[in-house]
Amino acid sequence: MNALLELRGIRAAHEAITVLHGVDLAVGAGQVVALLGPNGAGKTTTLRVAAGLHPALSGQLLLGGRDMTGAEPRDLARAGICLIPEGRGVFPNLSVRDNLLMMTFTGRGREEIAETAFARFPVLARRPGQAAGTLSGGEQQMLALARGLATDPAVLLLDELSMGLAPLVVSRLYEQVAEIARQGVAVLVVEQFAAAVLGIADHAAVLVRGRVERQGSPDAGLRAELSALYLGSSA
Repeated sequence: MNALLELRGIRAAHEAITVLHGVDLAVGAGQVVALLGPNGAGKTTTLRVAAGLHPALSGQLLLGGRDMTGAEPRDLARAGICLIPEGRGVFPNLSVRDNLLMMTFTGRGREEIAETAFARFPVLARRPGQAAGTLSGGEQQMLALARGLATDPAVLLLDELSMGLAPLVVSRLYEQVAEIARQGVAVLVVEQFAAAVLGIADHAAVLVRGRVERQGSPDAGLRAELSALYLGSSA
Protein backbone atom coordinates (compact mmCIF):
# COMPACT_ATOMS: atom_id res chain seq x y z
CA MET A 1 0.00 0.00 0.00
CA ASN A 2 1.23 3.48 -0.89
CA ALA A 3 0.33 5.63 2.10
CA LEU A 4 -1.40 8.92 1.39
CA LEU A 5 -1.20 9.98 5.06
CA GLU A 6 1.59 8.69 7.24
CA LEU A 7 2.58 9.38 10.84
CA ARG A 8 6.05 8.19 11.77
CA GLY A 9 7.23 8.02 15.35
CA ILE A 10 4.93 10.83 16.50
CA ARG A 11 5.47 12.01 20.06
CA ALA A 12 3.27 14.75 21.49
CA ALA A 13 2.52 16.27 24.89
CA HIS A 14 -0.09 18.27 26.76
CA GLU A 15 1.88 20.77 28.82
CA ALA A 16 4.61 18.67 30.50
CA ILE A 17 2.88 15.31 30.09
CA THR A 18 3.76 13.19 27.05
CA VAL A 19 0.59 11.65 25.64
CA LEU A 20 1.82 10.08 22.39
CA HIS A 21 4.87 7.84 22.52
CA GLY A 22 6.07 7.16 18.97
CA VAL A 23 2.81 6.61 17.07
CA ASP A 24 3.13 5.02 13.62
CA LEU A 25 0.07 5.04 11.35
CA ALA A 26 -0.50 4.91 7.60
CA VAL A 27 -3.66 5.40 5.54
CA GLY A 28 -3.83 4.72 1.80
CA ALA A 29 -6.13 6.29 -0.77
CA GLY A 30 -9.52 4.59 -0.67
CA GLN A 31 -8.80 3.01 2.71
CA VAL A 32 -10.67 3.35 6.01
CA VAL A 33 -8.42 3.01 9.06
CA ALA A 34 -10.07 2.85 12.48
CA LEU A 35 -8.11 4.24 15.43
CA LEU A 36 -9.57 2.63 18.53
CA GLY A 37 -8.89 2.65 22.24
CA PRO A 38 -10.18 3.73 25.64
CA ASN A 39 -10.74 7.29 26.79
CA GLY A 40 -7.49 9.12 27.36
CA ALA A 41 -5.50 6.91 24.98
CA GLY A 42 -4.46 9.85 22.79
CA LYS A 43 -6.77 9.25 19.83
CA THR A 44 -7.98 12.84 19.42
CA THR A 45 -4.46 14.19 19.92
CA THR A 46 -3.32 11.94 17.07
CA LEU A 47 -5.92 13.45 14.76
CA ARG A 48 -5.03 16.97 15.84
CA VAL A 49 -1.36 16.34 15.11
CA ALA A 50 -2.32 15.03 11.66
CA ALA A 51 -4.34 18.21 11.03
CA GLY A 52 -1.59 20.50 12.29
CA LEU A 53 -3.63 21.65 15.27
CA HIS A 54 -1.31 20.15 17.89
CA PRO A 55 2.49 20.26 17.69
CA ALA A 56 4.54 17.08 17.64
CA LEU A 57 7.55 16.86 19.89
CA SER A 58 9.22 14.60 17.35
CA GLY A 59 8.39 12.37 14.43
CA GLN A 60 7.19 13.02 10.90
CA LEU A 61 3.91 13.82 9.17
CA LEU A 62 3.89 12.80 5.51
CA LEU A 63 1.18 13.56 2.95
CA GLY A 64 1.53 11.78 -0.35
CA GLY A 65 5.16 11.11 0.54
CA ARG A 66 5.84 14.80 1.11
CA ASP A 67 7.19 15.78 4.52
CA MET A 68 4.64 18.20 6.04
CA THR A 69 5.98 18.06 9.60
CA GLY A 70 5.34 21.37 11.37
CA ALA A 71 3.10 22.75 8.62
CA GLU A 72 0.36 25.19 9.60
CA PRO A 73 -3.22 23.87 9.70
CA ARG A 74 -4.22 26.08 6.75
CA ASP A 75 -1.39 24.66 4.65
CA LEU A 76 -2.36 21.10 5.52
CA ALA A 77 -5.98 21.92 4.67
CA ARG A 78 -4.91 23.30 1.29
CA ALA A 79 -2.85 20.15 0.75
CA GLY A 80 -5.99 18.03 1.24
CA ILE A 81 -6.40 17.21 4.94
CA CYS A 82 -9.86 17.77 6.41
CA LEU A 83 -10.68 17.25 10.11
CA ILE A 84 -14.27 16.89 11.28
CA PRO A 85 -13.95 17.29 15.04
CA GLU A 86 -15.90 15.73 17.84
CA GLY A 87 -19.13 17.64 18.43
CA ARG A 88 -20.38 18.13 14.86
CA GLY A 89 -18.58 21.39 13.94
CA VAL A 90 -21.47 23.31 12.35
CA PHE A 91 -22.64 26.89 12.89
CA PRO A 92 -25.92 26.40 14.80
CA ASN A 93 -27.41 29.84 14.11
CA LEU A 94 -26.87 29.64 10.35
CA SER A 95 -29.13 27.79 7.95
CA VAL A 96 -28.14 24.52 6.35
CA ARG A 97 -27.50 26.28 3.04
CA ASP A 98 -25.45 29.06 4.65
CA ASN A 99 -23.33 26.48 6.48
CA LEU A 100 -22.56 24.94 3.10
CA LEU A 101 -21.99 28.23 1.31
CA MET A 102 -19.31 29.19 3.82
CA MET A 103 -17.18 26.59 2.04
CA THR A 104 -17.00 28.62 -1.19
CA PHE A 105 -13.53 29.73 -0.09
CA THR A 106 -12.37 26.45 -1.61
CA GLY A 107 -13.01 27.91 -5.05
CA ARG A 108 -16.05 25.78 -5.83
CA GLY A 109 -19.26 27.49 -6.84
CA ARG A 110 -22.21 27.95 -4.51
CA GLU A 111 -24.57 25.78 -6.50
CA GLU A 112 -22.00 23.04 -7.01
CA ILE A 113 -21.37 22.82 -3.26
CA ALA A 114 -25.09 22.77 -2.41
CA GLU A 115 -26.04 20.31 -5.14
CA THR A 116 -23.27 17.89 -4.20
CA ALA A 117 -24.20 18.02 -0.52
CA PHE A 118 -27.92 17.59 -1.17
CA ALA A 119 -27.34 14.68 -3.55
CA ARG A 120 -25.27 12.87 -0.90
CA PHE A 121 -27.60 13.75 2.00
CA PRO A 122 -31.16 14.17 0.66
CA VAL A 123 -32.51 14.92 4.15
CA LEU A 124 -30.57 18.20 4.07
CA ALA A 125 -32.11 19.10 0.71
CA ARG A 126 -35.53 19.08 2.34
CA ARG A 127 -34.59 21.76 4.87
CA PRO A 128 -32.06 24.16 3.33
CA GLY A 129 -33.40 27.15 5.26
CA GLN A 130 -33.53 25.46 8.66
CA ALA A 131 -31.10 26.60 11.35
CA ALA A 132 -28.41 23.97 11.74
CA GLY A 133 -28.78 24.01 15.53
CA THR A 134 -32.36 22.77 15.25
CA LEU A 135 -31.43 19.69 13.21
CA SER A 136 -31.23 16.30 14.89
CA GLY A 137 -27.81 15.10 16.00
CA GLY A 138 -27.54 12.79 13.01
CA GLU A 139 -28.54 15.53 10.58
CA GLN A 140 -25.97 17.89 12.09
CA GLN A 141 -23.32 15.22 11.60
CA MET A 142 -24.42 14.83 7.98
CA LEU A 143 -24.07 18.59 7.55
CA ALA A 144 -20.60 18.51 9.11
CA LEU A 145 -19.61 15.75 6.67
CA ALA A 146 -21.08 17.67 3.75
CA ARG A 147 -19.15 20.80 4.75
CA GLY A 148 -15.92 18.84 5.01
CA LEU A 149 -16.42 17.13 1.66
CA ALA A 150 -16.96 20.52 0.02
CA THR A 151 -13.20 21.01 0.37
CA ASP A 152 -12.69 17.95 -1.87
CA PRO A 153 -10.23 16.43 0.63
CA ALA A 154 -7.65 13.77 -0.08
CA VAL A 155 -7.61 12.77 3.60
CA LEU A 156 -10.64 12.84 5.88
CA LEU A 157 -10.10 12.73 9.65
CA LEU A 158 -13.21 11.87 11.68
CA ASP A 159 -13.39 12.19 15.46
CA GLU A 160 -16.11 10.23 17.27
CA LEU A 161 -18.67 10.31 14.47
CA SER A 162 -21.04 8.18 16.53
CA MET A 163 -21.11 10.36 19.66
CA GLY A 164 -24.63 10.78 21.02
CA LEU A 165 -26.34 9.17 18.04
CA ALA A 166 -28.70 6.21 17.74
CA PRO A 167 -27.17 3.01 16.31
CA LEU A 168 -29.28 3.15 13.14
CA VAL A 169 -28.15 6.71 12.43
CA VAL A 170 -24.53 5.74 13.07
CA SER A 171 -24.86 2.82 10.65
CA ARG A 172 -26.16 5.12 7.91
CA LEU A 173 -23.38 7.65 8.51
CA TYR A 174 -20.73 4.98 8.23
CA GLU A 175 -22.28 3.76 4.99
CA GLN A 176 -21.58 7.26 3.69
CA VAL A 177 -18.02 7.10 5.02
CA ALA A 178 -17.47 3.83 3.17
CA GLU A 179 -18.77 5.42 -0.04
CA ILE A 180 -16.43 8.40 0.45
CA ALA A 181 -13.49 6.00 0.74
CA ARG A 182 -14.57 4.17 -2.42
CA GLN A 183 -14.12 7.47 -4.23
CA GLY A 184 -10.42 7.42 -3.34
CA VAL A 185 -10.35 9.45 -0.12
CA ALA A 186 -8.09 8.22 2.69
CA VAL A 187 -10.18 8.06 5.88
CA LEU A 188 -8.82 7.91 9.44
CA VAL A 189 -11.61 7.42 11.98
CA VAL A 190 -11.28 7.78 15.74
CA GLU A 191 -13.89 5.81 17.66
CA GLN A 192 -14.20 4.68 21.25
CA PHE A 193 -16.88 2.15 20.36
CA ALA A 194 -15.35 -0.38 18.01
CA ALA A 195 -18.52 -1.95 16.64
CA ALA A 196 -19.56 1.37 15.08
CA VAL A 197 -16.70 1.39 12.58
CA LEU A 198 -15.18 -2.08 12.28
CA GLY A 199 -17.83 -3.14 9.77
CA ILE A 200 -16.40 -0.77 7.15
CA ALA A 201 -12.74 -0.53 8.23
CA ASP A 202 -9.99 -2.03 6.09
CA HIS A 203 -7.45 -1.75 8.89
CA ALA A 204 -7.55 -1.00 12.61
CA ALA A 205 -5.05 0.27 15.13
CA VAL A 206 -5.49 0.05 18.89
CA LEU A 207 -4.06 2.95 20.88
CA VAL A 208 -3.44 2.43 24.59
CA ARG A 209 -1.74 5.05 26.78
CA GLY A 210 -0.31 6.80 23.75
CA ARG A 211 1.14 3.72 22.06
CA VAL A 212 -0.17 1.64 19.18
CA GLU A 213 -0.46 -1.74 20.84
CA ARG A 214 -1.87 -3.62 17.86
CA GLN A 215 -2.54 -3.07 14.17
CA GLY A 216 -4.14 -5.32 11.61
CA SER A 217 -7.30 -6.31 9.80
CA PRO A 218 -10.51 -5.96 11.83
CA ASP A 219 -10.94 -9.69 12.38
CA ALA A 220 -12.41 -11.66 15.26
CA GLY A 221 -9.06 -11.80 17.02
CA LEU A 222 -8.76 -8.04 17.09
CA ARG A 223 -12.34 -7.70 18.31
CA ALA A 224 -11.67 -10.08 21.18
CA GLU A 225 -8.51 -8.19 22.07
CA LEU A 226 -10.43 -4.92 22.10
CA SER A 227 -12.95 -6.32 24.54
CA ALA A 228 -10.11 -7.29 26.84
CA LEU A 229 -8.40 -3.92 26.56
CA TYR A 230 -11.25 -1.69 27.65
CA LEU A 231 -14.85 -1.80 28.74
CA GLY A 232 -17.53 -0.42 26.45
CA SER A 233 -15.87 -1.44 23.22
CA SER A 234 -19.05 -3.14 21.99
CA ALA A 235 -16.73 -5.28 19.91
